[in-house]
Amino acid sequence: MNRQMIVGERIMYADGLAPVNCVFTATIEGNISLEQVNEALAKIQNRHPLLRTNVRRSKTNVPIFVTNPQVQPIPVEVTDRTSDIHWQDVSRREWEKRFDLENGPAARLIWLRSEPVSDLLLVCPHCVCDGSGFVTLMRELLTLLDDPEVPLEPYEGILSIDSLVPASVRNSKVIHWKGKLFSALAKGLFAVLNPKPTPRPGNFYFLTHTLDRDTTNALVRKCKAEKTTVQAALCTASLLAHQSVRGKSARNKVISPVDIRRYLPAIGRDHLFAFAPIVELSLAQKDAQRDFWSEARRLKDDLVEKAEKVNAAEMMFITEYFHSSTGALLRHMRSTKGSHDLTISNMGILDIPATYNNFSVRAIHSPSVGFPWRNPNTLVVSTFAGRMDFSFCSHESFLPMIDAEKICREAMWLLLEGARTSATQQV
Repeated sequence: MNRQMIVGERIMYADGLAPVNCVFTATIEGNISLEQVNEALAKIQNRHPLLRTNVRRSKTNVPIFVTNPQVQPIPVEVTDRTSDIHWQDVSRREWEKRFDLENGPAARLIWLRSEPVSDLLLVCPHCVCDGSGFVTLMRELLTLLDDPEVPLEPYEGILSIDSLVPASVRNSKVIHWKGKLFSALAKGLFAVLNPKPTPRPGNFYFLTHTLDRDTTNALVRKCKAEKTTVQAALCTASLLAHQSVRGKSARNKVISPVDIRRYLPAIGRDHLFAFAPIVELSLAQKDAQRDFWSEARRLKDDLVEKAEKVNAAEMMFITEYFHSSTGALLRHMRSTKGSHDLTISNMGILDIPATYNNFSVRAIHSPSVGFPWRNPNTLVVSTFAGRMDFSFCSHESFLPMIDAEKICREAMWLLLEGARTSATQQV
């Protein structure tokens, strides 16, 4: 592989100016050895091309993924596990710990070890891995720790954006014209704005919560009964909670990423990739009284309609004209509050077994990330072994932790009030 990053990857790389690291943690019960861990990581690294690359710069200063046949092995840091929340402190540390992508691999593993419980923290720079890719890596790691003989077939890396988008897009004069026009407009806009990164006093923080199986089931049943989705209900509750706590500071907008593999079959379901199209959602009227589930149904319809209209191939091709504006775009993201309240990524039910021959998985904790943007508000949701898990990540300089705790409590109360009522009525 020897290809320049696409613009979406460059944004997740932050052009090397700041770390953008994702952490995905599994808590297991059982005994494993360091030799098993290293062997498993070696097979995983051999399978995924992006884990065998380093980052170089082109003549125009665009970052390039370059395969390194002598790439260093994925490192493992072994530390004594001190508590059930030790992994949270380590996650926050890992958000800000830079990868040496010019010389080292794009992954590391932190093993918090005790008898017989361990936390395995898989850390990757966001430019090589999205949520779906993280699930693939964790599933492969646990599978190989249980049975080192399971085969992992390597696959070919993406050689260029041309291999992802159809010829009808690549050869369209209209799409080329759009790319040139939008790029020129972006250059002009950023020249006027001249954004500069805003200092960020304070620290990152990390709030987590896990629903038990009964509450998770009740919430899922309620969403189905109300003809909506969990994602739409999460967006509704979060936006209402932001309005309740933040008042006029609330923006009434949530960003919902969509898995790009849905639109581009050339990217395998179990292959690593980092670009994600987004859908923006808002409540019908910011300050009006409304029925929660009616609003959740409306947001579900809005989400489905907008997701169906996403043209990922055209979007990706057009954004390639923005390479010369990427630096200014990143400065803009690090200087302005943005027009949204938060990003919500719902990974759904994780395709990871809970029981293996030699150990069991006590918990899978939703991925976390400390974005260097001025607005880093991110909620990641996943469901494992029937329990829905929430990770909220942000920074004190943008949203004080005390306000974030209020928002999370309010959103959870709104989300579960109807589900509890429904469950009580069924008993």
